[in-house]
Amino acid sequence: MREIVVFSGSAHRPLATAICDNLGVGLSSVDISRFSNDCLQAQLQANCRQRDVYIVQPLVPPTQEHLMELLLMVDAAKGASAAQITAVIPHYAYARSDKKDASRISLGGRLVADLLTTAGVSRVLTMTLHAPQVHGFFSVPVDHLTALGVLAEHYRDQDLTNAVVVSPDLGNAKTATHFSRLLGLPVAAGSKQRLADDRVVIDAIVGDVEGKHAIVLDDEIATGGSIVELLDKLEELGCTGASVACTHGLFVGKAVERLRDHPMIREVVTTDTVPAPADWPELKVRSVAELFAEAISRVHAGESVSSLFDGVDPSLGPPQPKLPFDA
Repeated sequence: MREIVVFSGSAHRPLATAICDNLGVGLSSVDISRFSNDCLQAQLQANCRQRDVYIVQPLVPPTQEHLMELLLMVDAAKGASAAQITAVIPHYAYARSDKKDASRISLGGRLVADLLTTAGVSRVLTMTLHAPQVHGFFSVPVDHLTALGVLAEHYRDQDLTNAVVVSPDLGNAKTATHFSRLLGLPVAAGSKQRLADDRVVIDAIVGDVEGKHAIVLDDEIATGGSIVELLDKLEELGCTGASVACTHGLFVGKAVERLRDHPMIREVVTTDTVPAPADWPELKVRSVAELFAEAISRVHAGESVSSLFDGVDPSLGPPQPKLPFDA
């Protein structure tokens, strides 16, 4: 690992430190300063010449500030003659801007991908993109990790009798199905209509939830509006309670207030792709640092990353034989 250099912006240094601990390398320092006109500047404090550089920076609020830090660090590594620059973005926030669903609307997911490539990124390492098509926005290789195995480990020692995995919407149902198979449980999904960024309506649940305990699985929880709406519908249909699990626990706005004391929720489980809220000590946080460290080690050694997910998520692992009803 002597040729690996790892840097971190200000978004989530504890995660970067944990990744380095698993790799057995030190986290190299970065000097990020601000000029009087509010412009940022990044100076890398370790030699990058002909080395593999990994820059850890989830895009979390303030998202634009952290994005600019990442771009500047990539530019600095490129100017320092790095052999390869990998942007390790555990949470790629702009993945939610993935389609042209209104007139004259921007496609932030593709624009940010272009910015990273122009800055000098050779590869992107990320986790649980909001939409699979965002993978195709990049013109450089993307290694897409999943936290399904990490989250499933949390539940394996629990009594899952009469439990069901529930997706908040049909778009996430495929992922929820993979998760349900890991736990040997049935699956259900909500039929969701989004009225605004923090307003949704769930008018039906596809699947049997009556008298069952729900494990609600989502890729990202921001304001918590979708989860609360889903819980109301589950309660209406006779669900006895719920555990909520997600990969990216942003918990912005009133999310902590909405979820922490909700009568239907037994626990909330997330990962450390983003910093956990300081005012929620009961939140269960599972670390993905070891997974990212193993992926970095494999990228550096030229080994398969997809084999990390053999038996976890068929969409990320090796090619699977098609079933008769597959397109």
